[in-house]
Amino acid sequence: MMKGSVFISLIALFALACSFASAYDPSPLQDFCVGVNDTKLGVFVNGRFCKDPKLVKAEDFFFHINEGNTSNPLGSQVTQVSVAEFPGLNTLGISLARIDYAPYGLNPPHTHPRATEVLTVLEGTLMVGFVASNQNDNRFFTKVLNKGDVFIFPFGMIHFQINVGHGNAVALSSLSSQNPGVITIARAVFGSNPLIPSDVLSKAFQVDKKIIALLQKQQGSNNY
Repeated sequence: MMKGSVFISLIALFALACSFASAYDPSPLQDFCVGVNDTKLGVFVNGRFCKDPKLVKAEDFFFHINEGNTSNPLGSQVTQVSVAEFPGLNTLGISLARIDYAPYGLNPPHTHPRATEVLTVLEGTLMVGFVASNQNDNRFFTKVLNKGDVFIFPFGMIHFQINVGHGNAVALSSLSSQNPGVITIARAVFGSNPLIPSDVLSKAFQVDKKIIALLQKQQGSNNY
């Protein structure tokens, strides 16, 4: 009886794992599906039409990422390479981004609603961190990374990176979705469209409405 219960539990656990996996990008049923905007092609997968496989070339799987311009208030620039920028990623369940940091530049607290992130430092020294959910008492995990170091930001966790070195820094972000999305916390809370009512934010943050108004104005004037 005990062996039977263990077997049933294992089957249930496997089914749960399969159902959980289905919440992410679906597994492809073909070698590739290079996204195109031509509706005449007729094959629609993951929100995009597929290029005729016979017409696919090596260039469809190639992308060059330029250095980002860090001359902005945050001193950082994220160059996203999701399926929107790189159609060859369609159905492959991955994407990436190059992040450039000026000295003391910050990639501000944000979250990816559809992906786990693996960050690799290519140049410089970064302090990185993420905050766990309420379930885990909002624990803060942080580490200083140097060239060649890798750090994981679990699915949906709020995280950031800041350049703590005296020179420029560069990192490569790998994400487990072709379209991971991003929610920058300050911009979402204080720069939404339309704005969240100030009395809601004032009560939530336990500060005067004048401070909320200042933060909303600040977010509205930023172009990063």
